[in-house]
Amino acid sequence: MSEQTPEQNQEPIQEQAQEQTIAIIGGTGPQGQGLALRFALAGVKVVIGSRGAERAADIADELNQRLVNETNSEQFTKISGKDNISAVEAASQLVILAVPYSAHHATLNDIKFGLVSKILIDIVVPLAEGNPKAVTMPVEGSATEAAQVLLGDEIPVVGALHNVSAHTLNALDKTINCDILVCGNDMPAKKQVIALIKLLGVSAYNVGPAYNARCVEAITPMLIRLNISKAVPFKNAGIKIWAP
Repeated sequence: MSEQTPEQNQEPIQEQAQEQTIAIIGGTGPQGQGLALRFALAGVKVVIGSRGAERAADIADELNQRLVNETNSEQFTKISGKDNISAVEAASQLVILAVPYSAHHATLNDIKFGLVSKILIDIVVPLAEGNPKAVTMPVEGSATEAAQVLLGDEIPVVGALHNVSAHTLNALDKTINCDILVCGNDMPAKKQVIALIKLLGVSAYNVGPAYNARCVEAITPMLIRLNISKAVPFKNAGIKIWAP
């Protein structure tokens, strides 16, 4: 029997993605909140995690109310909030890490044991301290690779969603204006992550193994530089892959 391509048999994977519960660690921050809103609108059950359960629950209530106000409806999947460890436990399989880079390693150490048999989606970019127009890559090469080393090979780490701005994610009246580049060493894990991301109405592409996160993560400070520049007539730019 021939091996299926990533494009084949995608529909069952897509259905599985919509039926599960995802956790967003760092879900109380701007990017985490934007992702929670977008996935809830797509029908995915979302649990946002924070160091404090009370703060996470309060932010979840605010996000649910915002969805009511902006959609004039309650026909969306409710967002809930828990402490980080409980949020990871509540996830069916996919856990998104959306904390600042300064908290990247410490947060992973806190939730590591809860990630067994799950997939980590690392969206963190190692922006230079005090200078978002540059990156300071860890010795492993990228935040994605650092997470894989810290967690060990038995927990798949997939790098994704690095280059979409928090502003874009939170602008619910607009479509997401970019494609998503996905990298990691585990192909089945990448397929699941791509299926999840496609629920947001965007295209997601497998761009290779984890070491390619060095390139993907480094795009973010370039976009930030463009978006704050007075020399260009736009803000909140993203990356698009165009066919010839």
